[in-house]
Amino acid sequence: MGTIDGLPPLREVIRAHDLVAKKQLGQNFLLDLNLTAKIARSAGDLTGCDVLEVGPGPGGLTRGLLAEGARRVVAVEKDARCLPALAEIAAAYPGRLEVLHGDALDLDLARHLTAPVKIVANLPYNVGTELLIRWLSPPVWPPMWSSLTLMFQKEVAERIVAKPRGDHYGRLALLAQWRCNAAIVMTLPPEAFTPAPKVHSAVVHLTALPEPRFPCDFNVLQRVTAMAFNQRRKMLRSSLKALKPGIDAILEGVGIPPTARAEEIALEQFCALARAVQAA
Repeated sequence: MGTIDGLPPLREVIRAHDLVAKKQLGQNFLLDLNLTAKIARSAGDLTGCDVLEVGPGPGGLTRGLLAEGARRVVAVEKDARCLPALAEIAAAYPGRLEVLHGDALDLDLARHLTAPVKIVANLPYNVGTELLIRWLSPPVWPPMWSSLTLMFQKEVAERIVAKPRGDHYGRLALLAQWRCNAAIVMTLPPEAFTPAPKVHSAVVHLTALPEPRFPCDFNVLQRVTAMAFNQRRKMLRSSLKALKPGIDAILEGVGIPPTARAEEIALEQFCALARAVQAA
């Protein structure tokens, strides 16, 4: 697809602005505007929403979001080389695109956004997981956003939606599924990107729940799961022995065999364990 909005095709934009992707910035540009529009649509109805995008690069997904009717897009770009290309998009969509030059990890993004908010991004590989964890662990829940539609390496996406006893099951799955409904909505081959990465990619859609799926204290749950999965091949009686005296009895009290391993324990059981640990 050449264009969706009267702007030049992305390959022309990249040539015109000499935007060679930088590995150190985790850049892999998605140039097919059919695909960027499809990603935008997978976020649901964008009309009436502010959309936060991190790492827009030359603006392929940005254009998809605007074309699909986003009220406003706030795009955070660290690479100054991309700013002129994004300025051209802003000129084509007056008042609907705000570009912030900086690192999304350092900026107070909430003050640039007005509810309802959705976050949609082809995240740079080197900061994707860290950003996701930040968005899943705000001081107050529900968060400022109603949904996240994010592209990751496929292995990271599989970790987000993983179930117990699977190879990818771990802390990221527990955190995401404790507070969200999560599903992989699209997979993309390496050749969809420029330059082509060595791995497949996938888009995950997460919808925030009004409250966590099971009650427990976030910090206690974090501590319990960190200790359990840091030694995931050990029995829980061993990996959690430094957590509380009498951990065997606490585990048995919530119906978890002390000989079980972290990868066997479902989210509901981990939340029950966190409550029991806090009570003890």
